Amino acid sequence: MKSIPDLTTAQKVLAAQPFSNLLGARLTAFDEGEATLELDVRDDLRQQNGFVHGGVLAYAADNTLTFAAGTVAGARLLTAGFTIDYLRPAAGTLLRARARVVRAGRSRVVCRCDISSVDDDGVETLCAVAQGTISVPDNRTGVDAET
Repeated sequence: MKSIPDLTTAQKVLAAQPFSNLLGARLTAFDEGEATLELDVRDDLRQQNGFVHGGVLAYAADNTLTFAAGTVAGARLLTAGFTIDYLRPAAGTLLRARARVVRAGRSRVVCRCDISSVDDDGVETLCAVAQGTISVPDNRTGVDAET
């Protein structure tokens, strides 16, 4: 498997995603088997009760899981699926998602992600956990090697 070489290159990959730009997501860490994505909490990312919308947390999990997989499998990846458990409402001023590779196979990479809200004092509160499977498409066909 071929990995993305460095944080700068990974940030360029993120910058090429229009939806990530819309949300203002930033990749702040990208190292062997791990990635961290952050985004500022804005009013337009909240739901009716004032908490960060669950869809924003799911986006953060999905993208961070895939970037963590990219540290060991390269940039050409697809999310095969993930589950997310919401532990408590996300408040605060920053959302931080940290993902790490659990197991890297030839055609699938399994990762785990912890999503925390961060308040003005820098205190992190775990608000969701996710686990995902990232597919490594066959370079010749563009299709998952296992299908």
